[in-house]
Amino acid sequence: MTQMSVSRTAFKEFNRLMILLWRLGLGPWINISPEVGGRIMVLTTIGRRSGLKRRTPVNYAPGDGEVYCLAGFGKTADWYRNLLANPEVEVWLPGGRWIGRAEEVTDPEERLPLVRQILINSGFAASAFAGIDPHTISDESLQEVAADWPVLRIRLERPLSGPDGPGDLTWVWPTVGIIILVWLWRRWRRD
Repeated sequence: MTQMSVSRTAFKEFNRLMILLWRLGLGPWINISPEVGGRIMVLTTIGRRSGLKRRTPVNYAPGDGEVYCLAGFGKTADWYRNLLANPEVEVWLPGGRWIGRAEEVTDPEERLPLVRQILINSGFAASAFAGIDPHTISDESLQEVAADWPVLRIRLERPLSGPDGPGDLTWVWPTVGIIILVWLWRRWRRD
């Protein structure tokens, strides 16, 4: 198995965990220390072949009414190809859910600072998975490393509400709490 396939497999498992944590209502907690864990949002795209919703956690940099992310596995990333087919996305941010429209940032003068900021906002991920320090890498080296990583701008068009998004599984916490309390109460009564 190649290094790239191991990384992709590990990322897919990590992504499943991140989506579960968001659905459990822990999205804001995941983002509590961006310097360490990074800034993580969830993108919901529509599968280009299946037509089904596909959720992917990605690192991001906030903007004014927009957010930026990059496809670290390049133009072969499924979520990126889904965006090309249908640029309307749902974005889960710590402050809520949004409908947005994605577009690729191609202007080199705008793109490079965004790449650097997104990598800085990835916390440990830039050094762990890309082997770079986004704080100290030169612009020339960063441009070379990130040449095949599409940078995307997602314009946040309207907020969403409803049960199909971050926190749709928060009911688990009170249920687990009640089960634990009942178990403790029964145990206390036996003793």
